Amino acid sequence: MPAPRLSAVTDALRRLGGLVLVSALAGVLVAGLVLPLAGLTGVAARNVANGIEDLPAELDEVPIAERTTVLDSTGRPIAYFYDEDRVDVPLEKVAPVMKRATLAIEDSRFYEHGALDIQGTVRALANNILGEPIQGGSSLTQQLVKQILIARADTKAEYQSAIEQTVARKLQELQYAMAYEQDHTKNEILEDYLNIAYFGDRAYGIASAARHYFSVDASDLDLDQAATLAGLLQNPSAYDPTENIKVARDRRDVVLRRMAELGVATDKAARKAIRAPLRLDLTQTANGCVDTVAPFFCDYVRSYLLASDALGPTRASRESRLLTGGLTIRTTIDLRIQRAADAAVSQRVDPTDLAIGGLAMVEPGTGEVRALAQSRPMGDDVGQGETYLNYLVPEDFGGARGFSGGSTFKAFVLAAALKQGLPLNTSFTSPSSITIAAGSVKTCEGYNAEAWTPSNSTSSGYFDMYEGTQLSVNTYFAQLERLTGVCPPVTLARQMGVEVLDQQEVPPFTLGVTDVDPMTLASVYATFAARGKYCFPTPVASIEDRAGEQVEFPTTDCKRLFRPAVGDAVNDILRGVQEPGGFGYSNDLDLAQASAAKTGTTQDSKAVWYAGYTPNLSTAAMIAGANRLGQPLPLVGKTVGGSELSFDVVFGSTLAGPMWKQAMGVVQQWLPDRDFHPLDDSEIGGAAVTVPALGGLSVPEASERLRDEGLMPVVSSTVDSSYPYQTVAYTSPGSGSEAVSGQQILLYISDGTPYVPPTTTQPPPQTTQPPQTTQPP
Repeated sequence: MPAPRLSAVTDALRRLGGLVLVSALAGVLVAGLVLPLAGLTGVAARNVANGIEDLPAELDEVPIAERTTVLDSTGRPIAYFYDEDRVDVPLEKVAPVMKRATLAIEDSRFYEHGALDIQGTVRALANNILGEPIQGGSSLTQQLVKQILIARADTKAEYQSAIEQTVARKLQELQYAMAYEQDHTKNEILEDYLNIAYFGDRAYGIASAARHYFSVDASDLDLDQAATLAGLLQNPSAYDPTENIKVARDRRDVVLRRMAELGVATDKAARKAIRAPLRLDLTQTANGCVDTVAPFFCDYVRSYLLASDALGPTRASRESRLLTGGLTIRTTIDLRIQRAADAAVSQRVDPTDLAIGGLAMVEPGTGEVRALAQSRPMGDDVGQGETYLNYLVPEDFGGARGFSGGSTFKAFVLAAALKQGLPLNTSFTSPSSITIAAGSVKTCEGYNAEAWTPSNSTSSGYFDMYEGTQLSVNTYFAQLERLTGVCPPVTLARQMGVEVLDQQEVPPFTLGVTDVDPMTLASVYATFAARGKYCFPTPVASIEDRAGEQVEFPTTDCKRLFRPAVGDAVNDILRGVQEPGGFGYSNDLDLAQASAAKTGTTQDSKAVWYAGYTPNLSTAAMIAGANRLGQPLPLVGKTVGGSELSFDVVFGSTLAGPMWKQAMGVVQQWLPDRDFHPLDDSEIGGAAVTVPALGGLSVPEASERLRDEGLMPVVSSTVDSSYPYQTVAYTSPGSGSEAVSGQQILLYISDGTPYVPPTTTQPPPQTTQPPQTTQPP
């Protein structure tokens, strides 16, 4: 017999045998539905029966994993967190052609049968036996049930149980499918299926698959695209078009031919699509913060949420909800402000410098964080300066401990003094160096145990609060802190989020020996702008769950720390830094609208700061020397931003200040042009007393008079005076001046020799009165 004829006969016999076998199997299948255990005997039957008896009648549905979306303050997506890249969409937002393609290849009689499609199962068996393209026999509902069982598996054992191919498992899936069909409409089942299905290459659900493979919404898929995605459902890994374009195209064409066969696509449209290549347009959905527009703000949001019990009682439960809960998190970031901050930092400090530049911006009165920018990018390439340490936020959130705050901490002493009622004209002779004796400054636990000798790096002389702050005079603030005591300013700092160690409750506190981060310092100065209302910094404005319901979350946590008048006084003093005579003004750091600021330079030149603010935005700028691990280094001699730093430029106003101005100079265009609340002098200085006139009194008498007023007498030097020998010539502050309880009053002692002014061409008239000034001649 010729070979072609033999082949034809053989093929016919195979098909005939196959049909006989299919008929037999169909009978078994029908019988199995009526008596599922009839074909089993002995131990096998008992095991399957027991297994079925132990199964629940219905499938307990659990929410499938959805990705969390992080939005900026205007509602634009900036980041995603997920275990599975999935976004649920309603069926009406899926292109009709995608529904037709799915049903054509997976379950063409979906709307005609129940949980089990007997006709489809028999047809699949026949095709498989007769050598046609392999088809599955499970209905769409059965497939959905299996996907749900896999999705809710929490352990490896549960996962293996969900995918095992046993009679008991198949019967369980069928039982669940029948119950699911009773509780859900066909459209609901199709919607659930399209949302839970895995489409390969880490794309879960039809919305993510459409976006990933074709960069379109699910509602905009065309015939070619829909057929491609439907073809992936049977075996996403095998048909993955990013791995094997030919196999994926062949599979797409199978779907197209099936659609034409069923009449859900025209022959012409199917042939045209078959002739076309796969038109992939891949979009990768970043997971996490590394590749976002604001990596360290994003990282702060994540850490902030994981630290809050609003998302769950444990860190593990919070992380699970963040990765699978389908949350929508609207943050406080303003991308305009963020871009300005990024530009300022990147242009001043390079990623590989042995220094870190950082900017943090916080809104007064709300605590909302508007921007966080640092010079070292996020990543693991240390050679390129990358890091995962977030130097902008507290260590609990970012892993970095911060840097010494320098003279920015003088603001705590200033605010504490005003809160205690010290007047604005509280004045001291502030020499280039001064010794604060042991036992002379009250601390939280007693008095200072050691003497301290601070020195000035700016000016020396006789200053009140305005001048002492404007010129950042160390010896002035050492004396002011001696009046307030250490504990009140330390307490204020702690109330504003600064972590002050117990061993730092000492007089040098006023010079910023405590580490702080830019965001915390920005929130400190935001408290002054808000007239004494401190708000815990927050990056989150609102949270919605997958159903669009608000998640209860504490977005604002504010408290009043001092009277508005105290805040007004601090603002009035600090705005002097930005006005003529202040370091900010002299370095061109003033703005077109009202602003205030405080410089900060550490004693060892390891960090410089500029904490400046308007009534509606507080910004802390920091440049700190640091090695690759973030450990502090002196800035002097380091190359920062392409320039080697000499000692005379390592100051807050000359190094950190220009970075602050570059950012704020841009940002101010988006800020309401408001002025600070005017200062009411009558509400400040309630603790003031008047220095009595003491000229001509003996030292013991004068000292007693001062102590009666609550003032502390300190004998100073001997001076020319017409008052009797060894009596008081004059005081500093002078008689009639305001002082506060505990303030030191210097007594200048007469040598009995009348004061003779320097010789001039025309001697001035002789005076018989001793000088009674607030400043020694």
